Amino acid sequence: MKIYTKTGDKGLTSLIGGTRVPKFHLRIECYGTVDELNSYIGLIMCQEIDVHYQKVLKEIQDRLFTVGASLAADPEKSRMKIPDLHESDISLLEKEMDDMNEVLPELKHFVLPGGNTVVSYCHIARCICRRAERLTVHLASDSFVDEKMTIYLNRLSDYLFVLARKLSSDAKIEENIWIPRL
Repeated sequence: MKIYTKTGDKGLTSLIGGTRVPKFHLRIECYGTVDELNSYIGLIMCQEIDVHYQKVLKEIQDRLFTVGASLAADPEKSRMKIPDLHESDISLLEKEMDDMNEVLPELKHFVLPGGNTVVSYCHIARCICRRAERLTVHLASDSFVDEKMTIYLNRLSDYLFVLARKLSSDAKIEENIWIPRL
């Protein structure tokens, strides 16, 4: 099977279900941004972090493929069985955050991104996740999007923030807090 098909050479692509849309279509922006996020999650996984976080991130990557597949499907025409998110996927992120927050100091200030490379990658992924969420909410205003997709993206951005804090703590790096200049 060849990777290139030449069917997109004119700036159109197909959704699951066969609908042809321009490559700048909001649905394409949504799942493209989720794909970008997934790539950054992979980058975080490749760093020297605890194996537990690597396993959770691997599961997150799987769920992001689920989100991407759902977003890539034309809700009017697709007949393909696509995996779906479960409440337990959202609960996992919440549990992981709760566990990390039990050992982290109370958050009293905004945290500026940075500290070391992996922490910075977490913050970049968090920002991409927020963009994916905004795009998906926009799409949902005009087309069907399973509500669990936006909830998952919302929770995932929170998870990435808490993970950045935890990895910073694990590396014994002082958080770079924002003290507003008044």
